[in-house]
Amino acid sequence: MNVSDIMSTDLRTAGADSTVAEAATLMGEHAVGSVIVVDAAGALLGILTERDIVRALSSTHDAPTRPVAEWMTRDPVTISPDVEVKVALRTMVDGGFRHLPVVGENGPVGMLSIRDVAGRMAE
Repeated sequence: MNVSDIMSTDLRTAGADSTVAEAATLMGEHAVGSVIVVDAAGALLGILTERDIVRALSSTHDAPTRPVAEWMTRDPVTISPDVEVKVALRTMVDGGFRHLPVVGENGPVGMLSIRDVAGRMAE
């Protein structure tokens, strides 16, 4: 089974200048734990996760109004859609990630979450 078989393709993205509050609202509205941060052309710049939001909120009182670029993980580890899920899971466990952007030849194509992997394993 490959990453493409279980990844989410309904990407939630934010620009680097989006605020932490805007990104958190987007994540809440769509019940996701991360957003991919992209430039105007859609190229991957980073990832902002729930953990990043907690870190931001615990660091400064005005975090909700600050740009996600200040808190995102820049140049995150990514995976290709044709990689085996087992390899992706090892990457996530070794890196301590719960979300792994999936990148194809033309940029981000999906997101793999630990929930996606666990859900498939439970089937």
